[in-house]
Amino acid sequence: MLSDLEIAQQAEMEPITKIAEKLGLKEEDLELYGKYKAKLHLDSVKSKKDGKVILVTAINPTPAGEGKSTTTIGLCDAINRLGKKAMVALREPSFGPVMGVKGGAAGGGYAQVVPMEDINLHFTGDLHAITTANNAIAAMLDNHIYQGNELHIDPTRIIWHRCLDMNDRALRGTIVGLGGSTNGVPREDHFDITVASEIMAVMCLSASLEDFKKRVSRIVVAYTYDKKPVTVEDLHAAGAITLIMKDALMPNLVQTLEHTPALIHGGPFANIAHGCNSILATKTAMKLADYVVTEAGFGADLGAEKFLDIKCRTANIKPSAVVIVATIRALKMHGGVAKEDLKEENVSALLKGVENLEKHIENIQKFHLPYVVAINRFYTDTEEEIKALENWAKEHGHEIALSEVFTKGSEGGVELAQKVLEKIDQEDGIETFQYLYDVEDTLKNKITTICKEIYGADGVEFSTQAKNQMAAFKRNGWDKLPICMAKTQYSFSDNPKLLGRPKDFTVTIRELKPSIGAGFIVVLTGDIMTMPGLPKEPAANKMDIVDGKTVGLF
Repeated sequence: MLSDLEIAQQAEMEPITKIAEKLGLKEEDLELYGKYKAKLHLDSVKSKKDGKVILVTAINPTPAGEGKSTTTIGLCDAINRLGKKAMVALREPSFGPVMGVKGGAAGGGYAQVVPMEDINLHFTGDLHAITTANNAIAAMLDNHIYQGNELHIDPTRIIWHRCLDMNDRALRGTIVGLGGSTNGVPREDHFDITVASEIMAVMCLSASLEDFKKRVSRIVVAYTYDKKPVTVEDLHAAGAITLIMKDALMPNLVQTLEHTPALIHGGPFANIAHGCNSILATKTAMKLADYVVTEAGFGADLGAEKFLDIKCRTANIKPSAVVIVATIRALKMHGGVAKEDLKEENVSALLKGVENLEKHIENIQKFHLPYVVAINRFYTDTEEEIKALENWAKEHGHEIALSEVFTKGSEGGVELAQKVLEKIDQEDGIETFQYLYDVEDTLKNKITTICKEIYGADGVEFSTQAKNQMAAFKRNGWDKLPICMAKTQYSFSDNPKLLGRPKDFTVTIRELKPSIGAGFIVVLTGDIMTMPGLPKEPAANKMDIVDGKTVGLF
């Protein structure tokens, strides 16, 4: 089979103006970025009845691959194939994973969004704008201190980090302001990856340009010597940051290989940030289509929980159904099989690894949402393994469908699409959806609820620093915000080596960070880092451009 890149390069794309016409949009509603990409003006969509939202999530990721984005795209194509009007809403890829090991977020095989090369590289420049806006705040903050520090900012209590959209471990801890008095005030600084920046979260949770400006104004960047919070508004920077971001706030319109309209906008990591594409893109899609297929990052313990407890709460969105993606390969890894042995049939390991899928199903049920399990089929899957999984699902009353969208496109997703649509007809989640926790509860109780109910932890330990921060956040009036957990994606626990469905474990809460602009509290667990590093052999080593043609991207 051809590589993802080769399939994308052979695609016959339609002009983006033609894709827009399918949605009832005109060229004046678009800001064109060449022939196949466009941004939608925020006032281009007129009010109409909202379409139904289908959330695609997955089991805990493994090196074996799950194919969540591929399933999302293929499912949407398949719904259109059945004569419905559907569109997809996805996150934008980050340079870090693209150049590292994980890859982009444009799907795969014959279920992709295109132009794939553009999407996985610079696209329309949104992440560059976020990086610039983030670092402009940092520059204005340091300049304020250098110019006399009227706000009495304590340089040892600056919590705003610079950022870069690349995995670069060397920048996790830095010193700035060296080289003499004209170069600023020397202090310790840190870099986050751009997709972990609060600017990214604010962009993705804003309802409008004005809402974005208000949220940016509230961002806390530091504390004074008497421990009072300092905001972007205090630095008189909100206007400039909004100006930098005005184009980035417009959702990006592209297409799938089968010419289904796709909005790709925003890309916060789900193991650090909240892991969902922008509210603006999702709600725009809801106005343009009858069904919107969207995804949340990593497994349901991270992305889906944050989609449901943070994004849905902020945007007043109620999903109609959830699709939980798994592969037989990944389930066997959760059952103890090494990656190099996955090609061998192993029904017993598969059924042991199903415990991971079972816990994710239970978690979706906690939100009172209907679901369908999508088994993303690989060529190594044997008939005995497929039969065993189908028998397990039947025995436990789980709706399950094989998905072959990677090799067959929409044709391979018809069974899944039919079951999802039937599920919505039978029990639409709009009528039953409930949040996991009451946002008015204490920070400690909300964190404990997530750890015990979603992760399955026996207990939760709070560091002294975390306890002090919770007390301080309550004094500042920040305790009634949703929780954004920063946790390893590989395990329900905070230990990435505990696969399957671990039991008898404790989650350690080491630190809390206020994301007041975004509107949530970030809670860091275990050894999670906000600036990843590149692997020993980065994917970037194989990338090149030969005779004007991209090679080695995927």
